[in-house]
Amino acid sequence: MTKRESNQQRSLEAFLAKKAEFDALLAELQQASEDHFGADPEAVLWGEAAWLADATAKLKDIADQHSRRGEYEA
Repeated sequence: MTKRESNQQRSLEAFLAKKAEFDALLAELQQASEDHFGADPEAVLWGEAAWLADATAKLKDIADQHSRRGEYEA
């Protein structure tokens, strides 16, 4: 195996490990979302709404980076 092939293999292994971690986090968030992030829909207050707005903004930034939208546009 050449140095380049070895480097590519290690890069792939690192990428796949991070992808597995990412996928697990997405699954955890999906499950939490289905449970309204632990909030009682009949008793939601501004704190829960603010937390969800902040979390959504962070996810939107990640989606924008990936899709090269907004400030990440080429």
